[in-house]
Amino acid sequence: MADSLKTRVRWVEEHRFVATTGSGFSLVLDNPHREGGAAASPMELLLVSLAGCTGVDVVAILEKMRQPLERFEVEVEGWRAEKHPRVYTVLDVVYRAEGALDPKKLLKAVELSEGKYCSVSEMLRPTSKINIRVELNGATITGEGES
Repeated sequence: MADSLKTRVRWVEEHRFVATTGSGFSLVLDNPHREGGAAASPMELLLVSLAGCTGVDVVAILEKMRQPLERFEVEVEGWRAEKHPRVYTVLDVVYRAEGALDPKKLLKAVELSEGKYCSVSEMLRPTSKINIRVELNGATITGEGES
C-alpha cells in the first residue's frame, strides 16, 4: 500500500486555524493580509513546502557526495493567477550555498531534487512555470532556467 500522511486543521477564531500533523507537530495558519492576521497563510506555507522539500533533498544529496556545505538556503517567490482559483503560475526558486563545494556537484544535486525527488515541485509543475537559479559563494552558477 502507498504511504499515507494525515493532518488535521481546527478552526480557532476569526480566520485562524491550528494544524496538527500526523507526526504530532502543530502550526498556526491565518490570513496575514487581514487586520489582526497573526500567522502565515496556506498559500505561503505552500512556498515553504516547496523550499523545504527541495532543500532537504539537496542537503542530503550533497552529504552523500561528501561536499563540505557550510551554509545553505532556498528562497521561493511565487506569482498567483488573478482569477480564482488563484494558483501559482510562476515560481522563482533560488538556491544559495556556501562552502568549498564542487559547482558541478551542487548543480547535480539541484537537478536531482527538481527532476526526480521533490514531490512538491512535481505537484506544482502542471500549473506553474518553475525558474531555477543556483548561487555558490555569492556568484550565480546557472542562469534563470525552467524546470
